[in-house]
Amino acid sequence: MKVRELMTGNVVSVSPETPLRDAASMLVEHRVSGLPVVLRDEVIGVISEADIVAKASGGASSEGGGLLAWLFEPDAREIKVSARTVGEAMTSPALTIAATRPVHEAARKMITEGVNRLPVVEDGRLVGILTRADIVRAFTRPDSALAQEIRDDILRRTFWVEPGSVAVTVDDGRVTLKGEVETEADTEMLPIFVSRVPGVVAVYADLRARSRVA
Repeated sequence: MKVRELMTGNVVSVSPETPLRDAASMLVEHRVSGLPVVLRDEVIGVISEADIVAKASGGASSEGGGLLAWLFEPDAREIKVSARTVGEAMTSPALTIAATRPVHEAARKMITEGVNRLPVVEDGRLVGILTRADIVRAFTRPDSALAQEIRDDILRRTFWVEPGSVAVTVDDGRVTLKGEVETEADTEMLPIFVSRVPGVVAVYADLRARSRVA
């Protein structure tokens, strides 16, 4: 599954010149925790609840480093505290994800970077936003949808497995693969790729290789 299949289009965004109070109102109005900051269609940052809380805190920080961080990075923090516009308060550069990337890559980036959302770009332009909630919703898909994605995207388009060579059954998110693939390497890699499909909770593989050459 690609990011474009889960993302939300028609993204609400702000410009660097947007007053911070207006951005805060938009967060409340649209019930989101962050907004992409866009300049000439390019995502240059993100303004989040955390950025606005940093402004409201008057400079106190609960992030790693505490007083030491304040002492050694005073300029950045003073800018946040005195910010009047989104451009002065935003977190930049923005973490983004391409619309064509697999969802598991976006999920890994969110966890690694500790963010709840990723602006989605295509040819450098903002086309959507992907949130953790979007990824969670993918896990509610029916077994039939999971099986179809595995057959179409993984078996046929990624591994070029001939139709009927590998049987795919899905029961409550648990996938069973049984059949024949081209190489020994495929017997090892196919279950890994299947396990990355959003909604798959376990993979059981009974695969044999036509060729012993990896």
